[in-house]
Amino acid sequence: MRIPFPQENLFLGSNFFYKALRFRFFGSENLEKPAGMTLTLESMPGSSGYLDMYPERKISYFKNPYVLGLTFVAGIGGLLFGYDTGVISGALLYIKDDFEVVRESYFLQETIVSMALVGAIIGATTGGWLNDSYGRKKATLISDIIFAVGAVVMAAAPDPYVLILGRLLVGLGVGVASVTAPVYIAEASPSEIRGGLVSTNVLMITGGQFISYLVNLAFTEVPGTWRWMLGASGVPAIIQFILMIFLPESPRWLFMKNDKSKAISVLSKIYDFARLEDEIDYLTAQVEEERQKRANVRYLDVFRIKEIRLAFVVGAGLQAFQQFTGINTVMYYSPTIVQMAGFENNQLALLLSLIVAAMNAAGTILGIYLIDHFGRRKLALSSLSGVFVSLVILSVSFFFESSSSSGIYGWLAILGLALYIAFFSPGMGPVPWTVNSEIYPESYRGICGGMSATVNWISNLIVAQSFLSVADAVGTGPTFLILAVVAVVAFVFVIVLLPETQGLTFEEVENIWKERARGREQGTQSLLEEGDES
Repeated sequence: MRIPFPQENLFLGSNFFYKALRFRFFGSENLEKPAGMTLTLESMPGSSGYLDMYPERKISYFKNPYVLGLTFVAGIGGLLFGYDTGVISGALLYIKDDFEVVRESYFLQETIVSMALVGAIIGATTGGWLNDSYGRKKATLISDIIFAVGAVVMAAAPDPYVLILGRLLVGLGVGVASVTAPVYIAEASPSEIRGGLVSTNVLMITGGQFISYLVNLAFTEVPGTWRWMLGASGVPAIIQFILMIFLPESPRWLFMKNDKSKAISVLSKIYDFARLEDEIDYLTAQVEEERQKRANVRYLDVFRIKEIRLAFVVGAGLQAFQQFTGINTVMYYSPTIVQMAGFENNQLALLLSLIVAAMNAAGTILGIYLIDHFGRRKLALSSLSGVFVSLVILSVSFFFESSSSSGIYGWLAILGLALYIAFFSPGMGPVPWTVNSEIYPESYRGICGGMSATVNWISNLIVAQSFLSVADAVGTGPTFLILAVVAVVAFVFVIVLLPETQGLTFEEVENIWKERARGREQGTQSLLEEGDES
C-alpha cells in the first residue's frame, strides 16, 4: 500500500516519521517516503498559507474535546492563581478582625497579601528550569503539592506570621503553575486556535477569582471565616494533581527528549490523519534543529543574542504593564476599595466585588474569541484605551468622594471599577500570557517564559505591597491617576514594539525577531548562528 503525499506541504523529515506512521496506522512496511520535499514558511502546518491550501484541515475551538480537556486541566493552574488573588481580598477583612496587630498595620496587611507574590517570584524563576528539565506535566504536579501544603498551613495558622509562611508556600505553587500552564496549552494547541486556548488559562484565572468571592460570601457567617476561605484553595490543587496523572506530557517536549512514539500518540489525538502526517514531519525537522541549539542554551543568551533579547523585552514588558496598570490592585483590594468609596459593610463590599469579578470572567470569555479574530496587538491597544478612561473615572471619584456627602461619587467609583474590568479583561488580561507563550524559540521557551513570569510577579509584588501605603500617603485619587499615566506608557509600548502573532506558527514568530534583529536578508539564519553579535 502506497500513500500519496502532497509535495507542496511536506518537509524534510527523518526516517522515523515514516516508520512511526507505518507502525501506528498501518502495521505495514510498505509506506514509501517521497522525494523532493522542500521546506517553506507558507507550507508549515498551522500557518496561514498551509490552511489556505487545506481549509478542511483547520481545527475550531470545539472540534476536538481532547484538546479542550488538556486545556481545562492545565488551566486549573490558572484557577489556583485566580482563587488566591481573589480569596485574600475578602479574607483580609476577617483576618484584621481576628488579629489586632494586623488591623493596626498597613504594612502587615500588605505583607499578608504580597508574601504569596514573593513565593510566586521564586516559583516562576525556578519554573522555567523545572519545565525544561522535567517536563510540563511533572512541573504541574510539583506545583499542586506545594500549593496544597500551603493551603493547609494557612488554614491552621495560629498567628499572622505562620499565615505569612503559608502564603509563601502557596505563592511558590502559583509561580510554577503560571509558567507551566500557558506553555503546556500552547504546545498542545493547533496554531489557528492557540491564542484562544491559551486565553482559556486566563479565563480560569478570572473564574478562580469569581469562585473565591462566592466562597468568601458563603463563609461570612461561619466560625473561622477566613480559615475556611484560605483552606478551600487546596481543593483545586488536589483535583488538578489527580487529573494530571492521567494526561500526557507536551508533545513538543516529548520530541525534544526524543520520546517520539509518545509524542505521536498525543498528536494523533489532536489532528486528523491528513494533517497529522505534516505535523509529525514538521516537528521532527524543527525539533532536531532546536535540540542542537538547546545544547548551548544559557541564561546570558537572553540578553546577548539580539533576537531573543527583543522578544524578551516585549514579553516581559507586557507582563510588567499588565500589573502596573493596576489589575491586581483592583482584584486584591477591591473590597477595601469599595469600603474606601463609602460602602463600609463587609458583606456589601464582598457582594459588589463579586459583581466586579463576574465581569472579569465574562470579559475574558469575550477575549478568548477576540484574540484569534481581532489579533493580539489591536486587542491590547483597545483594552489600554478603555483602562485609561476607567482609571481617570476612578481617580475623579476619589478626588471628590471625601468632600461630598451624597454618595454619588462612591457609586461613580464602583462604575469606574466595573468599566476597568470590562476593558482590561478581554485584552490586557489574556494578551501578555498568550504572547509570552508563543514569541520565544523552543529552546528558550522555558527560560524566557519563567523570566517573564518572574517580571510579572515582581511587578505584582511592587503594586500589592505599595498600594495601601501610597493611597494613604498621597490619596486614593492621585494613586489611580498614576496608574492612568502608566496605561498611556503601555499604549505607546504596544504600538512601537509588539508585532502581530495571530495565526502564526512558532517558527514564523521566531522569524519576525530575526528580521527585526538582522534585517530581512539574514532573517532565515539559525538563531544562534551569529550569537556573538548583539
